[in-house]
Amino acid sequence: MADQTARGGFVLSLDFELMWGVRDSRSLADYGPNLLGARAAIPRLLERFAASGIRCTWATVGMLFFARRDDLMDALPTLRPGYADPRLSPYGDLDRVGASEAADPYHFGLSLIREIAAAPGQEIATHSFSHFYCLEPGATRAAFAADLAAARAAAAAEGIRLRSIVFPRNQVCAEGLAACREAGIGIFRGNEDHRFYRAEAASTESLAKRAGRLADSYVNISGRHGHRPRRVAGLVDIPASRFLRPWSRRLAPLEGLRMGRILGAMRAAATAGEIFHLWFHPHNFGANAEANFAVLDRILAEAVRLRAAHGWPALTMAEAAEAA
Repeated sequence: MADQTARGGFVLSLDFELMWGVRDSRSLADYGPNLLGARAAIPRLLERFAASGIRCTWATVGMLFFARRDDLMDALPTLRPGYADPRLSPYGDLDRVGASEAADPYHFGLSLIREIAAAPGQEIATHSFSHFYCLEPGATRAAFAADLAAARAAAAAEGIRLRSIVFPRNQVCAEGLAACREAGIGIFRGNEDHRFYRAEAASTESLAKRAGRLADSYVNISGRHGHRPRRVAGLVDIPASRFLRPWSRRLAPLEGLRMGRILGAMRAAATAGEIFHLWFHPHNFGANAEANFAVLDRILAEAVRLRAAHGWPALTMAEAAEAA
């Protein structure tokens, strides 16, 4: 593996969260169909990955590791986040959670996790237990440590050892990294190195910064973002390169620019022996599924072509970290 990672590679990570990742900004009434669409998309993603030899890291919210509400309730940490904005905490929503995955496919995901774990070349990582926001006012290192302990226990019950983390809302911070290191989680997805992508609380993020990220998806503002793994605070950072935004009918006339931005960066990374790290959420494929899969198919085909041309492998985050 060291020989492969020296040549860089294509890294794909997915933030697998269902309702736990959007509950403070969306409702089941307006976003429920997208979440059901995500459940349908995951088997299709696994089929494509198997056919293309694509390895992937699934950063999974710990609350999804259950099939019954009673089991989830038994696994909750005693110490919970005391956000200044109580709407950010999922613990106040537990009375709305159904009795089982069959009754409530929005809050449970054990059957999908088992399907992912059984597929070749897939790494299950953590997205924290409760979709924890490390940079929101009221979050503490102690509460995050308790959250990580709950995530590790939920994964261990399925025979999974968590090695990698993706911070919810990309809120990477020194205290969070220290808690991960102490929990035995040694790999994380860092942010792109540009002011548009610097970690901060959602409550302080400007509209101009969000608009800049959108523009950067189509026009090269921030660079191509090929990387090599790097050590940060005792962990290995596998920085993000691009977020694969969901297909938009409104922005469809610009689709050629978006694809050119991604494919061009992949080619540059492969030529330079660097890592290109793409990420998205399964629920991004919950609507306009065929259009989104058509985009992904082009990207995977290019990854396969670059593997043949440059020996540029597909890697999980854990595999990519072996080069650091």
